[in-house]
Amino acid sequence: MIAQVETKTYTAEEYLELEINSPDRHEFINGEIVLMAGGTPDHNEITSILNAILRVSLKGKPYSIFASDQRVWVPHLNNYTYPDVMVVARPIELQSGRTDTITNPLLIAEVLSKGTKAYDRDEKFAAYRSIPSFQEYLLIDQYRLQVEQYSKTEANKWIFSEYSCMGDRLSLKSVAVEISLADLYENIEFGE
Repeated sequence: MIAQVETKTYTAEEYLELEINSPDRHEFINGEIVLMAGGTPDHNEITSILNAILRVSLKGKPYSIFASDQRVWVPHLNNYTYPDVMVVARPIELQSGRTDTITNPLLIAEVLSKGTKAYDRDEKFAAYRSIPSFQEYLLIDQYRLQVEQYSKTEANKWIFSEYSCMGDRLSLKSVAVEISLADLYENIEFGE
């Protein structure tokens, strides 16, 4: 007989208190605290490149750009996540009573890993869509040349675009930035 392991359900307050004192990052999903896995060198390279492109392109404009360590609150579900890259319109809006949790992301990008790709495409995207300020979602594959772009056109309507050639240029809809896939995937060597 296999013993059942009981999963503890936490409140958001318990999660936030534990997260403040933790050396690791965790997401909070439906009362469960989930340890975030470490990234691969390619994951980190793509995240760094995207962050740099956005930072240079949006310099002097009313946006803040964050990579990996900035927490977002999804109020409709009371979830907390750490997007790989996020653009936020200024002024930054924080969760009431918090100084470390953003509530107004405009653009979110996730670099897909084998363990999180289904979650990033489905549940996480559905959660992000419940945030009123959220306008654009990028899913960047680290194992092959592919970027999926979801752009909000109006309430409950999103346009999907896919890019899979080194010569492709992706035009962001939420901010005036164009990204070359050749630049985004610079130094990434795909396995056979």
